[in-house]
Amino acid sequence: MTKSYRGKKGFPPGTLTHVGTIYEKTIRVRQTSFDSAGADSRDLERWQDLLPLHNDRAVAWIEINGIHDVQAIEEIGRHFSIHPLVLEDILNTTQRPKFEEFDEYLFLVAKVPFVQPAADPDVGFHKTLLRTNHRVEVGFEQVSLLFGKDWVISLTERDQTLFAPVRERILTGKGRLRGQGADYLAYALLDVIVDQFFVVLEDLGDAIEFLDEELVRRPGPTLLRQIHAFKRQLMYLHKTVWPVREIIGAFERCGSRFCSPATGPYLRDAYDHIIQAIDTVETYRDLISGMLDIYLSSISYRLNEVMKVLTIISTLFIPLTFIAGVYGMNFEYMPELKWRYGYYGVWSIMILVTLGMLRYFRRKKWL
Repeated sequence: MTKSYRGKKGFPPGTLTHVGTIYEKTIRVRQTSFDSAGADSRDLERWQDLLPLHNDRAVAWIEINGIHDVQAIEEIGRHFSIHPLVLEDILNTTQRPKFEEFDEYLFLVAKVPFVQPAADPDVGFHKTLLRTNHRVEVGFEQVSLLFGKDWVISLTERDQTLFAPVRERILTGKGRLRGQGADYLAYALLDVIVDQFFVVLEDLGDAIEFLDEELVRRPGPTLLRQIHAFKRQLMYLHKTVWPVREIIGAFERCGSRFCSPATGPYLRDAYDHIIQAIDTVETYRDLISGMLDIYLSSISYRLNEVMKVLTIISTLFIPLTFIAGVYGMNFEYMPELKWRYGYYGVWSIMILVTLGMLRYFRRKKWL
C-alpha cells in the first residue's frame, strides 16, 4: 500500500517531485464559475489556458485531474501564491490527511476510498451490490482542496466523476450552492468525500455477510487469507477516515475569515456523519477479528473431531490386538487351538467386545 518515497530522498523541503502512481497521461482542467444569477462550466484544452484566471462571477471552482505534471502544478501554484510546501504535499500522494490555514487560503488533504478489481482474486471480496462474481478490493486516492475568498481548487489523481454531483447541482441550480460562497463549495466537496466512505462501507458490509456465510459453510486456507486481507484493508480505511474528523473540526473552527456562520451547521452535520463512518469501521474491525477467532475455533473443532474418531478407532483395536496377539504366540501347546470351534469363538469374542465398547462410548456421548 505504501508508494515509493525514494525519489525525494535527500531533497530540500519544498522540492516539487511527484510521488505516487501516474493514472493520467495529461492533466485535465475544468473551470466552473457561478453566482446567484447563473453558472457556466468549461473544459480547458490546456492547463495554460487557466492562467490568468478569468472569473466574471462570484465564485470560481477549478478542477484539476492528474497531479503528476510538476511544471503545471508549480505554475498554477505560483499564480495563486500557493506555498511551495503545500505544492509538495499535493504532489506527494503518500501525504497523511491534514488541514492547514494560511493567510489567503485554506488547504486540506484527504484520502478517498473506492472499490477496484482485486490484484489477487483469492483475497478480494465479492461486490454483491453489482451482482457480479468478480472480486474487488478497497483502493485509495488522494484529494487536495485549496480555497480562498472567491475560489476553490480541487486536485485529484485521476479523471473521475467523484465531484460530478456537485457540478451538476451548480449548473442546474439545485440546492444552496449558487447562493453561497467558496466556503460552502468547499464543504460540499468535503461532504462528497464523506459520502464516498459510506458507499465503500456499504460494500464492505455486504462482504462481511458473505464471509460470515462462507465461514459457516466451508472454512479453509483461502478464506483465512481473505479474512487477513479484509482486516488489513479495514486498518488502512481506519487510518484514512480518522483524520477527516480532524479536518472537518479544524474547518469549522477556522473563523469567519474563511468560513461564514451559515456554513457552520453544515460542517457540524458532516462531522456527525464522519463520526458515524468511524464507528462503522471500528465495528467492522471487531467483526472481522471475531471471524478470525471463529475460524480458528472451527478449525480446532474439526481437528478435535478427527482426532476423536481416530482415537475411538485405535481404542477399539486395543483389545482386538490383545486377543489376536495371545493366540498368535508361537507355543506348541495351547488348548484352545485344538478346539473345533475355537476360531469362531475368537471372532465372536472380538465382535462382542467391539459392540460392547461402542455401546459404552454412545452412553458416554463420545459418539
